[in-house]
Amino acid sequence: MSEPPPGRMARLKQRSAEVAEFLRVLPEQVPMIGRALHQLLHVRLLDCATRLAAQSFLSALPALFVLAVFAPSSIRDGVVHSLRHELGLQGQAGESVQQLLQTGKDQETGFGVVGALVTLLSATALSRAVQRVCERCWELPKSGTRMAAWRWLVLLLVWLVVLVFQAPLRNGFGLGGWLGIPLTFLAACALWWWTQHLLLARRVRWLPLLPGSLLCGVAVIGLGLAARIYLPRAMTRSVQQFGSYGVVFTSLSWLIVLFAGLTLAIAMGRVIAEEPQIAHWLGGRTEPGVWGGPRF
Repeated sequence: MSEPPPGRMARLKQRSAEVAEFLRVLPEQVPMIGRALHQLLHVRLLDCATRLAAQSFLSALPALFVLAVFAPSSIRDGVVHSLRHELGLQGQAGESVQQLLQTGKDQETGFGVVGALVTLLSATALSRAVQRVCERCWELPKSGTRMAAWRWLVLLLVWLVVLVFQAPLRNGFGLGGWLGIPLTFLAACALWWWTQHLLLARRVRWLPLLPGSLLCGVAVIGLGLAARIYLPRAMTRSVQQFGSYGVVFTSLSWLIVLFAGLTLAIAMGRVIAEEPQIAHWLGGRTEPGVWGGPRF
């Protein structure tokens, strides 16, 4: 291949230098962009998302199965419906989940209440992981175990209940997506608004948490619509290639994407909340706080 003419190479180098200089001074000209870049580097998005996905798969899903085993058949059917909808479980994958829950129901007496309590307590690992993400996004020190322990269990139970009703909510309780999408958005915003306030132990006021909660609602809606298109085909293809292990691979990958979007929403929510004009409207104080940013 022939090399570009010297004049063209010089123009390309000049253009590259201009772009690099623009990117270098952009955070100084637009402080919000600089804070956003700093926030992304500090939060370590992929690391947090992977940890949350692993904890939800290894601890929260077993707790969900335990809830379905001891709950009435209507709740169990709601669990299956929600899992099928949220993770794209169709055909063989959906039948495997149905069979797993039915097998657990048949062995309920052998499992015992003690086993169920141990499973639920172990599942609070997900709550602890979410708390660490929220604290990292807001650059807060860790809460004491005595202060946070009851919050972990309450969060887990509320999340499990919300998941049971997630599929009917997305369908607008039978009325269609025109109602389901707004309801899902409002429910997601309310859930993540309350989740942040609960796990941060009231160290950040309600209003500064609102931008991140709204972004979480947008992430839930956007990723939910993408899941309807991507997950069923990907899950079917994985099951055909890897059998039951395909459900694990695809589900875990999708959970990483989901939690990456939610972590990004919480992190950017803090950046927006700390904009001087927005911080004034939200009632926050704009002087630097103990943790390197405005303290609310």
